[in-house]
Amino acid sequence: MDDNALEFTAIRGIQAGSAYYVIMVPLKSVSRLFQFDGDEMPADLRAQRVLNRARIPAIADYICRNQNEYILSSLCASIDGEIDFQPAAKDGPLRKVGRLRIDMGSTILINDGQHRRAAIEEALRERPTLGDETISVVVFADRGLKRAQQMFADLNIHAVRPTRSLKLLYDHRDEQAALTRAVVKAVPLFRDFTCYDRTSIPNRSTKLFTLSGIHQATAELIDKAGGGETGDDGEALATAFWNAVVTQMPDWQRVGQRHVASSELRRDCIHAHGVALQAIAVAGAQMMLAYPTDWAERLSGLRKVDWSRANRELWENRALVAGKVTKAKNNVVLVANVILRALELSLTPEAQRIEDLYAPLAGRELKAAS
Repeated sequence: MDDNALEFTAIRGIQAGSAYYVIMVPLKSVSRLFQFDGDEMPADLRAQRVLNRARIPAIADYICRNQNEYILSSLCASIDGEIDFQPAAKDGPLRKVGRLRIDMGSTILINDGQHRRAAIEEALRERPTLGDETISVVVFADRGLKRAQQMFADLNIHAVRPTRSLKLLYDHRDEQAALTRAVVKAVPLFRDFTCYDRTSIPNRSTKLFTLSGIHQATAELIDKAGGGETGDDGEALATAFWNAVVTQMPDWQRVGQRHVASSELRRDCIHAHGVALQAIAVAGAQMMLAYPTDWAERLSGLRKVDWSRANRELWENRALVAGKVTKAKNNVVLVANVILRALELSLTPEAQRIEDLYAPLAGRELKAAS
């Protein structure tokens, strides 16, 4: 290799009998060094997915807004060209550390991380001072398109996105997530019976709620009744609301007292599912706006609702589809309509439209009952 080469301090490793290298690359050099297969190439000739440009601004914004604590995982790249590794020592631990020289005529192709690469380029336009910071890159010797495509498949086939609940638990920048965590701690039933790492509860779990379900319902409440306030006032309002709801839900109290298993309630009752939790928040927000001083007492109407899943005439096509609980947007509205009638509140024009469209027979029964 001639003197016209790129040089990086590198760590050498072995996977599947072949060498790979980890190098540190300044952010300002990322877009220049690492190429990306263009969108115009057919899928069978690319080594990764098409760039989704809608994702780039969000990643770039994340970097810029959190320039003192952002984290970017390693890029993965293949080098189609001559490389040479010169270890710092012939033996001992330093034999795996040294200088990686890459021929200037080589093509360095991104196998994984093309959205991070593009977002770094965009972020540097707004924050040029980040250019001297670095990102780690795992480098493999190129062994052709077939191997590059297999690398992409292997890197992504086992990737699992964290659940919504887990992201809410760990996200300390999201004010609404922080509010939800505070409310869960302040409401004893939530504190003891919330699942923090799943968006759906396993059959045998002792938990009754998911953090994501409480978050979605609380956000609905705060948005409609609290003006979107996520500070102390919003936390106080949400805590007061959910504590008041618990006092009107005898079955939830029985779970809290360990008189009935959470799994039994999920099996037998609609109110043990996220669709009901969110619907209660929708109806509760309307109650707060209509009766700002005595809304808590008026929540006693929740006791009038027949929450039993056995009441298929009421819940089928409303909370149940083919016997299974569903949480689609219209189903939340349809369940909230039942609660609103029990609370002696009128349906909004949009809620009535959905009622007439999806549950016309049940809707007439609700009107007759009210």
